[in-house]
Amino acid sequence: MARIIRVVLVPTKQNLRAVSGVLSGALVWGLIWYPYRMLQEAGISGALATLITFLLAMLFAVTWLPRLLRELPGIGWWAALLVACAGWANFGYVLAMLHGDVMRVLLLFYLAPLWTALLSHWLLKEKLNRYGYAVIALSVGGAVVMLWEPQHGWPVPQNLSEWIALSAGLSFALSNVVSRRARHMSVEAKSFSVWLGTAALTLPLLWYQGGALQQLASISAAHWLVLAILGLVMCATSYAVQYGVTHLHANRAMLLFLFELVVAAVTSYLLAGEAMQLRDWIGAALIVSASLFSGRLHTPEPK
Repeated sequence: MARIIRVVLVPTKQNLRAVSGVLSGALVWGLIWYPYRMLQEAGISGALATLITFLLAMLFAVTWLPRLLRELPGIGWWAALLVACAGWANFGYVLAMLHGDVMRVLLLFYLAPLWTALLSHWLLKEKLNRYGYAVIALSVGGAVVMLWEPQHGWPVPQNLSEWIALSAGLSFALSNVVSRRARHMSVEAKSFSVWLGTAALTLPLLWYQGGALQQLASISAAHWLVLAILGLVMCATSYAVQYGVTHLHANRAMLLFLFELVVAAVTSYLLAGEAMQLRDWIGAALIVSASLFSGRLHTPEPK
């Protein structure tokens, strides 16, 4: 028993800030559905709310601009890739959650650990050890237990929202792998890339939908306050998450992100009155167990 505790806890202590950064992202994104849904019910579309939120995040970090401008010439194409994949991961997640069946969306999005295992092997040369495959199976199994509805069939996209969810999950996996690969970029530059990509990808949909100016004019002071708080939270959380994914193995970071499902289950119970069933508790236990043992995904590198 002592050996198990040592194996589980020591890596967590050694990477406390990185693990805390990733878990803070899981906490925020497990809660974010509620204010975005509230804003949509008030007549503020998901695209406009996302644009304002991430523009405000950039505004709150305006003091970073001199450093970012100095860093810009040496960033390279990795930054462009991070802008695209992280932007779509965030915006696609919001769109799918607002317009699709929540359980189906989450299941398709959280196939991401499978994509991460492949992408991290290809781009980072990270190899899973004998425990790694079991831990990933445990985490994906927990997601399936919590989210799969037998009457809906296997997790194959059935409509546009579900295709968006699947593609956003793939982009999420790629963005975490790219963030770890782009070691030459500062955490500030990576965070700014996420905000820029998310905000930029809202513009085509806003243009297609029309009526953005009318929506802006109708936003009340209370809703502006909600948007400002979301922007501040995104600013802080994105920095914490980028720090985490930069300093953790990509597969471990992705498993820790699955803690979002546990947060979403609890908050949906507290805020929306959705009861947690037995399978929710079982799936949550599997995910938490996988997260605890995620420090054993890879064989330690020789020093």
